[in-house]
Amino acid sequence: MKPEPAADQDPQQHRHAQGGVVGKVTDPVCGMEVDPATSQHRHEVAGVTWHFCSEQCARKFAGDPAAYQKPKAPPQSAVSGTIWTCPMHPQIRRGGPGTCPICGMALEPLQPSLDEGPNPELIAMTRRFRVCAALSVPLLILTMGAELTGWHPLPMALSIWVQFAIATPVVVWGAWPFFERGWASLKTRNLNMFTLISLGVGAAYLFSLVATFAPGIFPLAARTMGGMVPVYYEAAAVITALVLLGQVLELQARSATGRAIRALLGLAPKTARRVAADGTEADVPLAEVQPGDLLRVRPGEKVPADGTVTEGHSSVDESMISGEPVPVEKGTGDKVTGATVNGTGGLLMRAERVGSDTVLSQIVHMVAAAQRSRAPIQALADKVAGWFVPGVIAIAVVAFAVWLVWGPEPRLSHALINAVAVLIIACPCALGLATPMSIMVGTGRGAASGVLVKNAEALELTEKIDTLVVDKTGTLTLGKPRLVEVVVAKGFAEDVLLAQAAALERGSEHPLAAAIVDGAETRNLALPPVSGFASHTGKGVTARIAEQSVGLGNAAMMELLKVDPAPLAARADALRADGQGVMFLAVDGQLAGLIVVADPIKESAIAAVAALRRDGVRVVMLTGDNRRTAEAVARKIGGIDEVMADVLPEQKQKVVEQLRREGRRVGMAGDGINDAPALAAADVGIAMGTGTDVAMESAAITLVKGDLGGIVRARRLSRAVMRNIRENLFFSFVFNAAGIPVAAGILYPSFGLLLSPIIAGAAMAFSSVAVIGNSLRLRTVRL
Repeated sequence: MKPEPAADQDPQQHRHAQGGVVGKVTDPVCGMEVDPATSQHRHEVAGVTWHFCSEQCARKFAGDPAAYQKPKAPPQSAVSGTIWTCPMHPQIRRGGPGTCPICGMALEPLQPSLDEGPNPELIAMTRRFRVCAALSVPLLILTMGAELTGWHPLPMALSIWVQFAIATPVVVWGAWPFFERGWASLKTRNLNMFTLISLGVGAAYLFSLVATFAPGIFPLAARTMGGMVPVYYEAAAVITALVLLGQVLELQARSATGRAIRALLGLAPKTARRVAADGTEADVPLAEVQPGDLLRVRPGEKVPADGTVTEGHSSVDESMISGEPVPVEKGTGDKVTGATVNGTGGLLMRAERVGSDTVLSQIVHMVAAAQRSRAPIQALADKVAGWFVPGVIAIAVVAFAVWLVWGPEPRLSHALINAVAVLIIACPCALGLATPMSIMVGTGRGAASGVLVKNAEALELTEKIDTLVVDKTGTLTLGKPRLVEVVVAKGFAEDVLLAQAAALERGSEHPLAAAIVDGAETRNLALPPVSGFASHTGKGVTARIAEQSVGLGNAAMMELLKVDPAPLAARADALRADGQGVMFLAVDGQLAGLIVVADPIKESAIAAVAALRRDGVRVVMLTGDNRRTAEAVARKIGGIDEVMADVLPEQKQKVVEQLRREGRRVGMAGDGINDAPALAAADVGIAMGTGTDVAMESAAITLVKGDLGGIVRARRLSRAVMRNIRENLFFSFVFNAAGIPVAAGILYPSFGLLLSPIIAGAAMAFSSVAVIGNSLRLRTVRL
């Protein structure tokens, strides 16, 4: 079921499962997706059963069902169909901008588009940061300057009121989004980083507020030598400015992760030159192009849609989808891809896929979906975060109590400052960003190199593959047989024999027949007329051509025609042993020659298999072809550990499942419909982008160019992303593990050192920036 904005939910979507609910529905309280079949929390109102993610949401709904049942007017972005989601919790869906009810992070469009405006959250946070920074700097100079130099530009009593006047707009206006999200986290019991920020800033500001307006309620021990109660307006203001800075940098970085998609979207041309039936040509908007339209692609222009060349010859730069800089030669009958760049020649093409059906659109969709998916390693961060915030609050309370009871005077001030420092430095924003940032940047980098990852789980598992099962046809070979050779018997002409063979096979749809016809056309041979055509199942074909009786087929066909194949039998056997297909041609009862057809091995296959072997991957060839052909291909490639031939499509899946039962991490690479079950059964299914849609739907990774070299790149990408995630998680864990005790004051008894909340805020912001910066390094990783 396609997720919809929570504001637009149809109550009928929440009928009980036995009443017809199909797929997932949306919790009307928090917006999370819920499966009615497994949901344990539900509430019925007027015959309609509503489903919830937790007992808390169900209880809130039961308290006031009307508040959650009322349909709300959808925001403008919902009207246009844009769905907003949380990068850390992709199950959250909204019809417009907002914040995540779980972690409090700003939502972002599910899929970037070229026409989307500036990020409203980034604009708002940037404005707040600039104002708050402008106010916090003089406030910091006023307070810290006096402490460091002993010079007080204002009397102490007046200074407190000036600090109050400067800090109040910073805290009340600048930090208001944090207070809102912190309060929401308490209401929904989803404690998060904003819980800690709002508690820390709020405690420092409220303490200072009471000290300013009611200093008499504090004991004398809480006062300074001047008799004044210390205030911490500068801590509350500067922490707010630092957190705002961290939010601005984070939002900018998150926006940058969408650049890969926006760059792909920007590749598509805006118009196409359509050729009408009467031969007239006109430029039309790309949205008006329909399948079947004839399009002119002039030199230097972008190909407007996916289709087939009907006329002309040129070289096309396909680096935008394959990552390979070498242009590809295109002629009549060749496929071209939308948004690739035509070279110096002119092409006439027929559009076959337009709009959302093009390869470019599918790439954009797949990259966007992968960036929102969650890697299994994320479960570790989620589990830690679930206990982390309550644990930090508990540590802050303990630190406050310890300093209040055993700390030096003024105890209350020391207790407050250390508790606030603990709350601020422990904000788990870096921990939350560690995995999503790496996934978002990594999948974008993969797309730029022709490696499309469907989900984060596949990205994590790819580096662990120890066995790669590869289909032969279309994966190791081109999947398109070609005429290799014409062997002629004495007294016959090569071109004449090829023209006769092509004339016989012209009406056949068999791939070998197509190879013979293409071979004749390449040599510009005129095909003679055929009469009396007859097909002999399992043997070959016969016909009369120019008053001659011609037969083409295997040895059984020759036996039927009473033609002795012995003169060329040895040569035929040698060619078959080399993995090539051989057909005998007889003319008027005489052996005339051999037609040799083969499926060429992809140039990249040999180097890719060698690289995989060096990487410790066991390579298994799995094919439905006969063993002789399969072993011949394996010999030419080299490095194939095992050959499994004569395998039926349903057996491929069983082979993959058996390898997995043996404890192997299996990757399966294929391109055909018959490979789809095996692709789905593997730990990681890898589809050749030149193959069928069914194969690509079944696979977790698609190689746009369709060669095994993409698997090598995919493994390098997987290693780079997972290493980056581990670095981020390690840094986040170590930072918090070391920072919390220091903030609590563990160094004070031995060294007399205390961590200022301002320094804690700067350290917290630095940890997030460090994680973001480390993740962005993936944009330059070499694959």
